[in-house]
Amino acid sequence: MSHSIIYLGLDVHKDSITIAVLPEGAPVPTRVERLPNDLTKLRRFCERLAAEGALRACYEASGAGYVIHRAMRDWGYPCDVIAPSLIPTKPGQQRKHDKYDAAQLARLYRAGELTTIRIPSEAEERVRDLVRCRETLQREVLASRHYILKFLARRGFVYREGTNWSTTHYAWLRRLAAASSPLVAEDQEVFGEYLALLEYKLARRDALDHRIGELALTPALAPAVNRLQCFRGVQRHVAMVLTTEIGDWRRFGSPRQLMAYLGLVPKERSSGDRERRGSLTKAGNSHCRHVLVQAAWAYRFQPKVGAALVARQRGQSPVVIAHAWKAQHRLHTLYRKLAFRTKPQIAVVAVARELVGFLWAVMQDQDVRRSAAA
Repeated sequence: MSHSIIYLGLDVHKDSITIAVLPEGAPVPTRVERLPNDLTKLRRFCERLAAEGALRACYEASGAGYVIHRAMRDWGYPCDVIAPSLIPTKPGQQRKHDKYDAAQLARLYRAGELTTIRIPSEAEERVRDLVRCRETLQREVLASRHYILKFLARRGFVYREGTNWSTTHYAWLRRLAAASSPLVAEDQEVFGEYLALLEYKLARRDALDHRIGELALTPALAPAVNRLQCFRGVQRHVAMVLTTEIGDWRRFGSPRQLMAYLGLVPKERSSGDRERRGSLTKAGNSHCRHVLVQAAWAYRFQPKVGAALVARQRGQSPVVIAHAWKAQHRLHTLYRKLAFRTKPQIAVVAVARELVGFLWAVMQDQDVRRSAAA
């Protein structure tokens, strides 16, 4: 058996897998084959090819998940999953088809130019998917609320006695759904369906919140979740998203690396002595980025430790609590400084980026001690 390495680029789709075979010394793939997306057929293909050399495979992270990675690992063939947003592309490159994509993956993989992603364990993935399901339900809740407000506005009913979705607003909505409603019968039927759908979604979301709350107390998650919750704006849901999406924070050697992973660094275009920075790359984990921006809005207010934050910090390290207090002062100052010069939405994204640095530090024990003493 040859000891040469054979690189495989897999372009994975729901029904098919296109595989480019690139031996170690070959200038181009020696063959490109299309298989059904079937693990049994993929294993047979790999077993035949393994007689010619040691296999190294890769494919882009996608809806296919990690099934192929785990299967190939169990068969004894290394397989990496690639971050698609970080795959190098040539200017003007417009070719896009399965064979070309598979060959390009194999070439870049052999050259060491691809960025792999961390593969969660199956247990981690299940908890992460549960947290993501809660995020999906929350978007559904917001959509239902939007439909209700728009429908009522078209019929001339606008709530003007306080904040939408407050207790009094819900009471007003239920009066509109009652038998004595001023809505005509047909409109009342439509509105009743919208309201029932909203209440169903709220009930499912609350049930998921309860389950996620139970998981947050487990030994595998509680230390990280409790530590992160010491920060203003980082309630349990935010802490759970960050914990399940990031996993091991120590794999990032610096805050800048974590910021890049989250897509919270600006695009850069430099030429000669000129350096230009644009909008965020957004080439990273969108789940974390979303909750971090939401959390960052809390820093537009003056530094304060309210009752809820005191409860979350109870029993935590004084060093971590001191670090969180320092974050409040610095991030509030940053927000006020930027909000005078730009839009609040842009200022809060900058705050979210700096918040990442503080969170990264508390998840590195030695760095917490150094930064807190600074």
